[in-house]
Amino acid sequence: MEQRTLGKGGLRVSAVGLGCMGFTQSYPPYPDRDDAIRTIRKAVELGVTFFDTAEVYSMYRNEELVGEALQPVRNEVVIATKFGYDLENVVLDGSQRPVTLSSRPETIRRAVEGSLRRLRTDHIDLYYQHRVDPQVPIEEVAETVAGLIKEGKVLHWGLSEASAQTVRRADSVCPLAAVQSEYSMWYRKPEEELLPVLEELGIGFVPFSPLGKAVLTGRFDRKTTFAADDFRSSIPRFSPDNLAHNMELVDYVEQLAAQKHTTPARIAIGWLLAQRPWIVPIPGTKRIERIEENIGGAEIKFTADELADIRRHLDAITITGARYPEEQEKMTGL
Repeated sequence: MEQRTLGKGGLRVSAVGLGCMGFTQSYPPYPDRDDAIRTIRKAVELGVTFFDTAEVYSMYRNEELVGEALQPVRNEVVIATKFGYDLENVVLDGSQRPVTLSSRPETIRRAVEGSLRRLRTDHIDLYYQHRVDPQVPIEEVAETVAGLIKEGKVLHWGLSEASAQTVRRADSVCPLAAVQSEYSMWYRKPEEELLPVLEELGIGFVPFSPLGKAVLTGRFDRKTTFAADDFRSSIPRFSPDNLAHNMELVDYVEQLAAQKHTTPARIAIGWLLAQRPWIVPIPGTKRIERIEENIGGAEIKFTADELADIRRHLDAITITGARYPEEQEKMTGL
């Protein structure tokens, strides 16, 4: 697969990565552990070298899964994980305390040691702050991570769902390799301020939910509903009325796929890759056939005229409904 570079430090990754959260969280049903490990290892065989997880996903279990799956090929892949929550004593006597944001230096240092252990490695290739902690200056976070880089425990670092201003401040203290945020034909806000700043500073961009939480695959219709344990059931833009309206975009993507003799998912990923040479989407899936489909998006090419025409169409389509429940939306773009 094509390789791309994230940041000025030269972090090389496959053009399409794999978001691993869904193996254990948010999008049931979940595969058993052996099947999940086989799927992740198959992704490596298919050319994927970039894998994304986080300590908070399923309260450490996702990192443990990814660590076991990638241990035999550790030197051939790039593992990204995340810190930024206070998870100490979250589970106590069978009851769960609320998970709260924390990027205090002591929390970060405790988090990195746990992630290294669970990932079965002596270094983390790309270490993101999961969400900006408004109680801790980003400069202090950057200084703490700079210390971890000096110690060799972290090779590169990044931010997730941070504002352009926060990116500037963090990068001035310790250069960032990447910023991870939602971006797709379904959600294009990063184009307004974030992408120009990343281009100026030479920072890579890693879009999560590049398929709009699967809506851009064409799997859903105007009558689709989601089970209570499916994360999408809590997202306003997936409510029955909003989804019915938003299917206009899906119809358009399906038209593009028919014209290109490909699938809607490959159109969505190919379009993202065409936006900048330093963009690396990380679609999540639990199925090998979907991984094969998603990485095929790297083969979809658009002419300049096609891209301009697509942008005109996207600009004319209004997506209704917030992309997160209200409380989670408050934690983004800080």
